Amino acid sequence: MPERPPVGFGRRTTDADGGPQDTAPPGRPWPSGATRLDEELAASLLPERPLRGHKGSFGKLLVIAGSLDYAGAALLVCQAAGRGGAGLVTLAVPESLQPLFAAKVVEATTMGLPEDDVEEIDPEPALARILDHEHDAIVLGPGLRPGLATAELVRELIVPPGDEPPPIVLDAEALRSLATMDGWWSGERRPAVLTPHAGEFERLRAGSGVEHGADGDLIDDDDARVAAARDAAAAWHQVLVLKGARTIIASPDGEVAVAPFENPALATGGTGDVLAGVIGALLATGSSAFDAASAGSWLHGAAATLASRGGPITASAVAAAIPEAVRGARTARTA
Repeated sequence: MPERPPVGFGRRTTDADGGPQDTAPPGRPWPSGATRLDEELAASLLPERPLRGHKGSFGKLLVIAGSLDYAGAALLVCQAAGRGGAGLVTLAVPESLQPLFAAKVVEATTMGLPEDDVEEIDPEPALARILDHEHDAIVLGPGLRPGLATAELVRELIVPPGDEPPPIVLDAEALRSLATMDGWWSGERRPAVLTPHAGEFERLRAGSGVEHGADGDLIDDDDARVAAARDAAAAWHQVLVLKGARTIIASPDGEVAVAPFENPALATGGTGDVLAGVIGALLATGSSAFDAASAGSWLHGAAATLASRGGPITASAVAAAIPEAVRGARTARTA
């Protein structure tokens, strides 16, 4: 794990190339006990990319995502994962949809998952195919069709299949499935990064016995967001990314980092899928769950800032700006 600089970075508005920095409005207090992520710290968390590396050197990411109604979610995860540095990306979809997705993805490969109905994954044979596929990390959930079959697949995939199971990013439908399961966090579980927005987080908390509203204002109160995220990460024994203005990243051991960005340009469909793809890429490349979540959240916010300099943006524009955000972070570290 790379050495982290100390807590307490000064706030800057731009770097030498006009790149993004802390975009918080002046006067808003910083939440206590949280590390402020900046480009130098984010760069220190990025995996090295040796000059003689090849696609196998930079990790294999398996993305289990997408349905006919939410095809874009799966495509955005794959775009972001490729731009975030994953060497190989495979998109796993219900086998009846594989021809559709194979025609849409360019850099990623596709894999059909067995169905017991049109668009409905058959959990047991699908799990066998997933476990037989070589991968270093998984992204599970964006755009999946809701239902009992999806929930069962989520239940099976969070159980570690061996001594060193690949880590997993749980987003969107995977989180909604978790919220319906009693004690999903108990027992042996593979390393995971959960990426809920405030509404998904509240459902997960309610499912684990926390009374609705007990966490306070999870939209505008940064101290309440930090406290709730820290408590949930410890209770669930997993890394948590609480999305929103000033995204919170919390580890089970109590460490908390905050990406300082407050950008309404991210309030558009698909940007959460981009974040899941970036974090998944960093996991596949070898980062720890907390480092991947922290660096990925900073890159996501930085890319949105870069992409929105000309006005409103789409999630695809955020994904396209990720390499520039990575370049800016690495440049700042070596300056």
